[in-house]
Amino acid sequence: MRENKRVFLIVLDSVGIGELPDAADYGDAGSNTIKAAAASPCFSMPNMKKLGFFNIDGVEVCEKEQKPTGAFARMAEASKGKDTTIGHWEIAGVISPTPLPTYPNGFPQELLDEFSERTGRGILCNKPYSGTEVIRDYGDEHRKTGKLIVYTSADSVFQVAAHEEVIPVETLYEYCRIARELLSGEHGVGRVIARPFTGESGNYTRTVRRHDYSLQPPKLTMLDQLSQNGFAVLSVGKIVDIFAEKGITEYVRTESNADGIAKTLEYMNKDFNGLCFVNLVDYDMLYGHRNDIDGYARALTYFDEQLPKLLGAMREGDVLMITADHGCDPSTPSTDHSREYTPLVMYGKSVMAGKNFGTRKSFADIAATILSYFGQKPECAGEIIPVFYA
Repeated sequence: MRENKRVFLIVLDSVGIGELPDAADYGDAGSNTIKAAAASPCFSMPNMKKLGFFNIDGVEVCEKEQKPTGAFARMAEASKGKDTTIGHWEIAGVISPTPLPTYPNGFPQELLDEFSERTGRGILCNKPYSGTEVIRDYGDEHRKTGKLIVYTSADSVFQVAAHEEVIPVETLYEYCRIARELLSGEHGVGRVIARPFTGESGNYTRTVRRHDYSLQPPKLTMLDQLSQNGFAVLSVGKIVDIFAEKGITEYVRTESNADGIAKTLEYMNKDFNGLCFVNLVDYDMLYGHRNDIDGYARALTYFDEQLPKLLGAMREGDVLMITADHGCDPSTPSTDHSREYTPLVMYGKSVMAGKNFGTRKSFADIAATILSYFGQKPECAGEIIPVFYA
């Protein structure tokens, strides 16, 4: 009988730690998400400090920890992109040499015509837009006409917003499945996103019933390799959507960071042998994209306050890894993701405490390292970080 091991991999969505060397190519020169958040009076992360978060190369906020209880590294993104899908795929061992398509001028008319024919509904907007502003500006016309609000962003996304009283949520999901079928090949966007909303004119609100329809990763991932070899791969939050369910053995969706942490703790109290992969999205969705520095800082502080519960629930063979998928600096004029390094903090009885593993060439090193912990020779991209005691 093999030794019971568990890895809890938590992605603090968009918590970047400073511009990558090619950030200017993406319009992100000077971006530094953690520096922006740390400037807020609402920011406090003493527990992450103890693990070594502020000892990571290039992190020039807060004091360094003299004797970190965790190991740490700075992660560079090898893929071309700065979005959720590409970032998570790389964490799982897939490097994307070309970016997913984006649509700064809206989607091609012939594609929208086919979508309208398949759904029987007209189209509104078809531009890059803020998700809260698009329902404010087009919500009334949508309710009068029944037309779908289709919009995008700087990311590779096709988003469809609809009022729940006009189009039932399950119908909206079906429309998004149709869009996912159409958006392939050269128009293979990373995600099709259902964006239901409620409310009255002047007071529309997006609901928690968002649903993402992602491309399947083009190559074998860490999740595939683990699940194919009999390990559990548990998803908390939108991980299951980002990987289009591929390689995942069990999942729960979440409504907030607090809910995500609570559901992670529930999994920590269960017996399994394998990986629990968690995404906490509020940093990105609620604060980064809205340039809310104090909100971003409060969300980081909340995670830090909950961290002792996570550490206290760990067992003998457990490893905790905390990372991010890109940046989203709330202090810059842009409301989009930013091309940044990401943090990696590792903790557990098998982890070499206090060790700095410098700057890594790829997020994929996380995948290789996790696979090595489970005794698997990595079949995906990435180099093993020698963080575990023999």
